Amino acid sequence: MAANAPAYPLQITGELAPGLSRGLWLVKWLLAIPHYILLAFLWLAFLAVSVIAFFAILFTGRYPRGLFEFNVGVLRWSWRVGFYSYSALGTDKYPPFTLEDVPDYPARLEVEYPASLSRGLVLVKWWLLALPHYLIIGVFTGAAFAGYNQVNNGSAWAYGSGLIGLLVLIAGIVLLFAGRYPRGLYDFVMGMNRWVYRVVAYAGLMSDTYPPFRFDMGGNEPPTASGPDAAPLTPAPVVP
Repeated sequence: MAANAPAYPLQITGELAPGLSRGLWLVKWLLAIPHYILLAFLWLAFLAVSVIAFFAILFTGRYPRGLFEFNVGVLRWSWRVGFYSYSALGTDKYPPFTLEDVPDYPARLEVEYPASLSRGLVLVKWWLLALPHYLIIGVFTGAAFAGYNQVNNGSAWAYGSGLIGLLVLIAGIVLLFAGRYPRGLYDFVMGMNRWVYRVVAYAGLMSDTYPPFRFDMGGNEPPTASGPDAAPLTPAPVVP
């Protein structure tokens, strides 16, 4: 993580809970099913809203504020569920069913609303400009492995959950037997999640700021060169 890095319009934080349950993570897939069902519909709505926003930006240079806040809410909801479950396993606190920000929840996400957006960039950033990032986050999330497996007609072994899923699984096993979440592993997982969400926000036309090719690891956003050392979203200190 680079110190005093330029701030990115998407801010994502996660507070690693002390005293995580050793075995609860084994059944979180079951507990989170209601969220998974709702998120399936919310992401369909996210895509529809992004299409509407595409034309709005193309003709007006602005992302309609109400549509923007809805899509931020979908990202926020997804991050809370991912942090609770298999994108991080960072908390045992059950995620709330809301698109709104919940200040006392240990995982938070905000996206700065852009006053204006480029009409030209909207034509290319979501597919052409973001392509290098897609290749990288495909490794993080498992999409690259799944795509490779399909190309080879299922003849090649592939780990479908990607690097994030693999490292979270390792963290879960350590938690099960040692009763602790390795801090270095947590920071690395947070860096990958932060990278993924920045790319999703950019590809979702929510910012013209190109996502940086860097790991900003840890539960908090990195200090910025032009602002205070604390990011706008500042959870309580992470307990090792």
